[in-house]
Amino acid sequence: MKDPTFWLLARASGLTAYVLLTLSVLAGLAVKSRPFGRAVKAASATDTHRFLSLLALGAIALHAITLVLDQTVHIGLAALLVPGLAGYRPVATGLGVFAAELATLIILSFPLRKRIGVRAWRRLHFATYAVFAAATAHGLAAGTDTLQPWVFGLYLGAVFAVAAATAWRALNHPIRAKGAPHVPDRDRPIAV
Repeated sequence: MKDPTFWLLARASGLTAYVLLTLSVLAGLAVKSRPFGRAVKAASATDTHRFLSLLALGAIALHAITLVLDQTVHIGLAALLVPGLAGYRPVATGLGVFAAELATLIILSFPLRKRIGVRAWRRLHFATYAVFAAATAHGLAAGTDTLQPWVFGLYLGAVFAVAAATAWRALNHPIRAKGAPHVPDRDRPIAV
């Protein structure tokens, strides 16, 4: 019998990465929409968002490494870089590779925000929705635990939470300090 250690680690790290990605997306939406009012400072929300993003990236890396080391499903290093190259459910694993690469690009853009411009950075950040959608599709289609009720519930809960937070963000305007002039969103410097 083959040692299942890496297979178990791959499954656990994949689900952990998805949870951290979901929390990062929610924290990112909270940075701008301020659903907790003034109870959470913008700088704290931003730091939490960045920290969760880095944790998610680390969990994604662990997921990828354990899949390469695992003997149950043979995934080579090249399959981690080229979407669709894996022999195991190529479309589903390709979505995971795409999501991981795009997430890496978005996370690497944090320190480059001033250099690339706030407007371009914000547009790039909208790609987070593509990352979340691709990661969800990857987990549902490639995950071997998807039919477990708690795992399927996790996916449903994550999608509902992100959809609800997005609706909140779209329907509510950020809280301004008393007496502060209204600055149109396109002219506002972002606090991320």
